[in-house]
Amino acid sequence: MRTARLRTVHPVLWAGWAALAAGAVLCVIGWYGVSGERYAERQLPYLASCTIPGAALIVAGAVLLAHGQGALAAARVEELYGLLVTEPVEDGGAGQAVTAPLAVSGDLLMVPGGTLWHRADCPLVAGKAEAVPVDAKVLAGGELGPCPICEPSEETD
Repeated sequence: MRTARLRTVHPVLWAGWAALAAGAVLCVIGWYGVSGERYAERQLPYLASCTIPGAALIVAGAVLLAHGQGALAAARVEELYGLLVTEPVEDGGAGQAVTAPLAVSGDLLMVPGGTLWHRADCPLVAGKAEAVPVDAKVLAGGELGPCPICEPSEETD
């Protein structure tokens, strides 16, 4: 299951590889031209027309590859987060998957020493023996924040 965002990153990666290849070819041509000339004044045209633009293309290709890899990783993280937050629930009539939240319980739990409060059926605390009900004083004190996965609200208690 690939998203449209993942497909748009590939042209950036291809452009990066193409710029690297073109830069390498230009550097090789420049080196070959310079190596055949004895005097520095006859080597300068090869440096100016091949080697310097080739080095610039190599740098540009490296930047494009780094940007493309970062964007690809960010898109994959977003896709995985979307899969974690919702799960498909089969709709009996249409047969199409409908997304529903993972946690819907009204009971709030916390793990001692933790920084978040959760719904009782949140996958992060479900089945943990050390999870205890949230104390109203701790909740009102602002010591704990709501879980970004099950997204509990204070009114659910």
